[in-house]
Amino acid sequence: MVVSSQVATTSPTPAYICPFDRTCSYLNQAAAELGMDPNILVILEHPRKVVTVSIPVKLDNGKVQILAGHRVQHCDVLGPYKGGTRYHPTVNLGELSALAMLMTWKCALLGIPYGGAKGGIAIDPAQYSVGELERLTRRYTSELIKDIGPAIDIPAPDIGTSSREMAWMMDTYSMNMGHAVLGVVTGKPLSIGGSKGRDMATGRGVMITVREALLEKGQTLEGVTIAIQGFGKVGGAAAQLLHEAGAKIIAVSDAFGGVFDANGLDIPALQSHVNNQKTVVGFPGSDSISNAELLTLPCDVLIPAALEDQITEDNADRIQAKLVAEAANAPITLIADQILETRGITVLPDILANAGGVVVSYLEWVQGQSFLFWDEKRVNREMEKLLRNAYHRVSQHSQQRSVSLRLAAYTLGVGRVSQAMKDRGLYP
Repeated sequence: MVVSSQVATTSPTPAYICPFDRTCSYLNQAAAELGMDPNILVILEHPRKVVTVSIPVKLDNGKVQILAGHRVQHCDVLGPYKGGTRYHPTVNLGELSALAMLMTWKCALLGIPYGGAKGGIAIDPAQYSVGELERLTRRYTSELIKDIGPAIDIPAPDIGTSSREMAWMMDTYSMNMGHAVLGVVTGKPLSIGGSKGRDMATGRGVMITVREALLEKGQTLEGVTIAIQGFGKVGGAAAQLLHEAGAKIIAVSDAFGGVFDANGLDIPALQSHVNNQKTVVGFPGSDSISNAELLTLPCDVLIPAALEDQITEDNADRIQAKLVAEAANAPITLIADQILETRGITVLPDILANAGGVVVSYLEWVQGQSFLFWDEKRVNREMEKLLRNAYHRVSQHSQQRSVSLRLAAYTLGVGRVSQAMKDRGLYP
C-alpha cells in the first residue's frame, strides 16, 4: 500500500522490513490468534485518514521555505485520535502510519478511550532558530485546524518537540476558536493546563513494567544490572527512577556515545554532567562504550530507549540480557524479535512498556476537560494502577495462550478494537 512503499524504497538492505509492514505483521498475527473477521482486519490494516499540508515558513534571513507537515489518523472507534508530533529528519508517512497504528493498540490495551494518530515534519529542529520553530509550528497547527481538537485528535510531544511546541499549538488553536482550549494538546506547560508528572511519565512507566516483570520472577529491582540505550526524556527518566529503586545502571548512551561502569553509574552525578556537557560522553570515572557495544553487554535488563531498529538480525544472537524492555517505539526488528523469542529472552513490548506517556497524557486531557487539576501523587497513583493492571492482564494472557508477551499484548489491544468495531457496525 502507499504508506509502506514510501519507506520500502529507501530500505538500506534487501532484508529491511519497513515500520508499517512490520506493524501490520504483528496485527495479522494477533488477528490469526483471535480468529478475527477478515472484513474488520482489512479496515484495521489501513489508516482512516492521512493528511499532508504545505507549511510556508519565513526564515530569519527573509527567505521562505516550504515544508511538508503530516498527520496520520489510524482508528477512532474507541474515541478521539491521540499521538505525538515529531520533528526529525527521518519523518515519513510509512513511519507515521506505523506509529499511529501502534498508538491504537496501546490505548486499547491500557483501556484508554482514544484511537491512534501520529504527526510530524521532516526537519532537524537544531537547524532552526526558536522564532523559526514557532512560526512553522503555528502554521502547521493552523493548516490542521479542522483535523485536530479535544474531541477529534489530540497531539502531544514526541522526538524533537516538547512542552514549548505544545504551548504554541494550544495557543494557535485557541486563538482560532476565540477562547482557551486546554484539551487540544497534552504535554503542555503547567501554567496552561499541563499535568504534574508528565515529564517523567514514560520513564516511570518503563520502571513500573520492568519492576512488575521482575517481581513475577521472584526478583526485586535491588541490585539488578541494567543497560539503557538513550539518555533523553525517556531513558534519562527511567535511569533516575530505576536508580532510586536500587537498580544498578551499568551503562547508558546517547547519540554521541556511551559510558560504562560495572559497579553502577552515579545517575544524579551523570545527569549533572549531561546538563553541563550536553552528552554522557566523558563522564568522570566511567569507561567509554559505543551504542552497539551497550546493546550486547551482559546484564539483567536491557532498555532500548532511543530510536527504532536497534536490535536486528545482526546482533540479536549476541544480546545477553534476560529481559528487554522496549522504551522506544519498535527498537527490535521483526526477525530479531523472533530470534530473541527462540532464545528465551523476555521482551516487554513497546505498546506496554512505554505506555506511561499516553496514560498521563490521557490524565492531563481529563483534567483539562474538567478544569480540575490533581497533585503529582494522584497522577502517579492513577498511572501506576492502569499500568500494573495492563501488565498483569498481558502476563496472564501470555501464560494462558502460551504466546509471547508481545502477541498477548497485541491480542488484547487488537481484540478490544475489533469488538468495538463489531458492536458499532459499519457506517452507512
